[in-house]
Amino acid sequence: MDRIRAFLSRIPPIPIVPTPLTLVLLGLLAPIAVVVAATAPGAWVVAPAAGFALLLVMLIDGWLAGSLATFEYHIPGDVEVGQPAMLRVDATIERDADAALPEASIGFDPRLGERGLMEFRLQPTSEAGGFSGFGEAVPVRRGTGELHDLWLRWRGPLGLAVRQIHRHLDAQLRVWPDLSPVRSPQLQTFLRDSQFGLVARRIRGEGTQFEALSEYEPGMDRRRIDWKASARHTALYARENESERDNQIVFAFDCGQSMCEPVDGLPRIDRAVSAALTAAYVALKGGDRVSLFGFADHPQVMTPFVSDTRAFHRLQSAAAELDYVAREPNFTLALATLTARLKRRSLIVLFSDFADPTSAELMVESVERLVRHHLVIFVTMVDEELEEMTAGEPDSMGDIAIAVGADALARQRALVLQRLRRLGVDVIEAPHDRIGYQLIDLYLETKRSEAIG
Repeated sequence: MDRIRAFLSRIPPIPIVPTPLTLVLLGLLAPIAVVVAATAPGAWVVAPAAGFALLLVMLIDGWLAGSLATFEYHIPGDVEVGQPAMLRVDATIERDADAALPEASIGFDPRLGERGLMEFRLQPTSEAGGFSGFGEAVPVRRGTGELHDLWLRWRGPLGLAVRQIHRHLDAQLRVWPDLSPVRSPQLQTFLRDSQFGLVARRIRGEGTQFEALSEYEPGMDRRRIDWKASARHTALYARENESERDNQIVFAFDCGQSMCEPVDGLPRIDRAVSAALTAAYVALKGGDRVSLFGFADHPQVMTPFVSDTRAFHRLQSAAAELDYVAREPNFTLALATLTARLKRRSLIVLFSDFADPTSAELMVESVERLVRHHLVIFVTMVDEELEEMTAGEPDSMGDIAIAVGADALARQRALVLQRLRRLGVDVIEAPHDRIGYQLIDLYLETKRSEAIG
């Protein structure tokens, strides 16, 4: 629900401020005064008189601009990171003459926009003297952003004076993880048409949990034949298994320095959170249990396991609390803590990145201990900047040195990912807008192969 702050009565007199045009004209009077004083000293009073007349015209123009009768702003209470939030300003200005449209400026926390400032014009409404305008803020980080200042100004008919008011705002805008992939028509169509419905049902023919025996028919997998039961009944019988549910899925987020770097305008951690929540929603639809785990130089948060889509908001709230930490992550402490808290074999989806061989070595050692008891999927985003530096055409010796260094880093990155694959880790390396769907595909493939439980 929109928060409304209105100033409806007894707005104090608004000062009249000269416009840049007025200041330029006043500046031009100085050389004119020098020329008059040099050529006709007796007429020196012309320049001060012209300046005084300009100031008088400016005051008249400011008076014709009109007075502010009512003024209010509307700010939404919540928005998702990377998604636009519309801020509206309404004003009623009492004036007789037509003039330029009013302008509004709102200052806010940098997490709500890169510049921390938005400017927009107000358009006339159907009401007499009414104006209304919208500004768009696109948050770049999760958390609670503050809106601290608002300016409203409107010019007189001659453009020489501006009336301007300033108000300190006491408003907040909560920024949540981006759930637009969850609401996408493609995912909703997939969930509607797939085996994961709103009501959990038994799915025969797959899995490892015994469900029933049925007479063997041509075309069935011969490996499903139960030879002992067939011997007792003197006929071929095949086992029908039930697809396993109630698997434990843990989405682990590295919130350290590398994951705080932006990719396409948003930090990597926010891209990872959106992909993880999309996959988590699919997992909950499939009857599995989901938990979130965040860490940097120490563990930040681990949620209890959620088993119902009606509790999905708990995962969203926990993901919103993941902090941005400009320090190197402690994989040893974090993954050891996660292992100690898990009492059964689970699927662990680790979102991380690495920038140097030392941190990569520590990560690989920690993951190696993790795969002894759990199934691990490692998700990282393609470093497009590194690929551009490697593939770019060099124009100088400096460009060649940059390309050689970038190629060395790319080779080290490929070696680390290859080591993870040799440990039995499934690795996803893709652009940020594709990791979510690739993760869903890999999760469903893993679930069908019954490799989690």
